Amino acid sequence: MQDIQYEPASPPLQRRFAGVRALSEALVAPLSDADASVQSMPDASPAKWHLAHTSWFFETFVLRDHVPGYTLHDPRFPFLFNSYYEAEGKRHARARRGMVTRPTLAEVLAYRRAVTEAVLANWARLPPHAVELVELGCHHEQQHQELLLTDILHLFSENPIEPALWPAPRKQPVTVPPPIGWIEHAGGIAEVGHGGQDFAFDCEGPRHRVLLHPHAIADRTVTNGEWTAFIADGGYREPRHWLSDGWAWVQREGITAPLYWAEGEGGGWTRFGLDGRRPLDPAAPVTHVSFFEADAYASWVGARLPTEQEWEAAAAGEDACGGNQLDGAGPVEPRPAAAAPAFFGDVWEWTGSAYRPYPGFQAAEGAVGEYNGKFMSGQFVLRGGSCATPRGHLRASYRNFFYPHQRWQFTGVRLAKDLGSP
Repeated sequence: MQDIQYEPASPPLQRRFAGVRALSEALVAPLSDADASVQSMPDASPAKWHLAHTSWFFETFVLRDHVPGYTLHDPRFPFLFNSYYEAEGKRHARARRGMVTRPTLAEVLAYRRAVTEAVLANWARLPPHAVELVELGCHHEQQHQELLLTDILHLFSENPIEPALWPAPRKQPVTVPPPIGWIEHAGGIAEVGHGGQDFAFDCEGPRHRVLLHPHAIADRTVTNGEWTAFIADGGYREPRHWLSDGWAWVQREGITAPLYWAEGEGGGWTRFGLDGRRPLDPAAPVTHVSFFEADAYASWVGARLPTEQEWEAAAAGEDACGGNQLDGAGPVEPRPAAAAPAFFGDVWEWTGSAYRPYPGFQAAEGAVGEYNGKFMSGQFVLRGGSCATPRGHLRASYRNFFYPHQRWQFTGVRLAKDLGSP
């Protein structure tokens, strides 16, 4: 499969748009048409669907709505590639996206090229609101780039031969970090949420004040080596550390370790990643754990998960473009954990906070108002991004969210604890 290249336009947003579009296509370059068509579970989507859906977003909300006389590339595609926008009408069932064997991957890539070229060709005609939607669409596609990788990982894990998407990263020396240190916070009034002029998703605001009680937050995430101690101590067999729903999930699903872990034939653990199955790196951050597992581990060590407000207060001064994040199409795995504080990259960090609206939150007008607000029920917030998050996509105020049993994303654990009385 040939990479598709787009000539970058000069203004920054145009360059970003062209770069984001090109990266999505580079990520799928190793895939066959069959690889790109299969759906491994209802929570995941085929790679081909991700490529087409992100194009549908630009075609619908930018080209169709703001370019007079624009004609849809294919009138069947809105039904196939709408995700959850009720205002856009009927759509193909999410759990059956893997049945869409046609259009082919080549046809979807041609659709992408047509949409990209149409946006760039009509750039000068776009009203300011449409340009804002292009920016939203770029961040939307970056979200799907991470989903694309995690969905490919899950798909390949279901293949008995466990293929690799990319070769293994160059082996780094394993340096087991020192014991977790603690960053103390005296408590008091803090401001959280996005309040600047730069881009943010609607769920990140409004900026508002919160009361933090005295607490401490860990200076790094939990490692694989530390997690194996939890397993060896019967962590998955002892109900007293688990929330009721979590314990029911463990029993029902037969959970005994993080997703993609397996005990090796000669002893020791292995993990499956985008580079295939490899020996477990004890120094790397534990990943592919659910909220239920994260909460149980925290209970086991006598700690808790941080609130999202505590996390944001601690990360506010950190470089959101730092850490191990996605820079291009190539090997993706969490690097060995660092002893110094690093709040961005490697693994998404579960918080103990429910995903609910901030005070004063209002969804946007129109179909794009369905982007975040309608999902503020039954899910928990994650912070910090991962090794599969495109660099430049994150902020301290960024709120990711998943259901407590889900763990096919690069999700990990940072601990917190209370300090005395408020």
